[in-house]
Amino acid sequence: MSKEIIHTANAPTPPPTYSQGVKSGGFIFVAGQGPFDPETGRVVGATIQEQTRQCLRNVEAILVAGGSAMEKIVSATVIVAEEGDFAGMNEEWARWFPEDPPARQGAKLPVRPQGMKISVAAIAAQ
Repeated sequence: MSKEIIHTANAPTPPPTYSQGVKSGGFIFVAGQGPFDPETGRVVGATIQEQTRQCLRNVEAILVAGGSAMEKIVSATVIVAEEGDFAGMNEEWARWFPEDPPARQGAKLPVRPQGMKISVAAIAAQ
């Protein structure tokens, strides 16, 4: 099975140990995206809603670069720093996925850069 690495300047540049996204087997696998501004590398937003929005913007940029779209996400992983942030994250999530949301799992963020509250990874159909 072949794989194609996806990279876009419209999402934060990852460290050299992983790719923003990988296209393989009819799917696009998007690495966990933090709430970072692609140009400055700084955390965007103080609230979980703002940070969730930036994470999803980054996911969307990678999907678009790979020829897919948010509505094609079939599975997502959401990792938050604090369990109490799930309600606020869900509030923003519902704006992005008002109908037929993807399957999803959640976890607690084991490590986090200063101010980071959330990370979102996704798998989407091409």
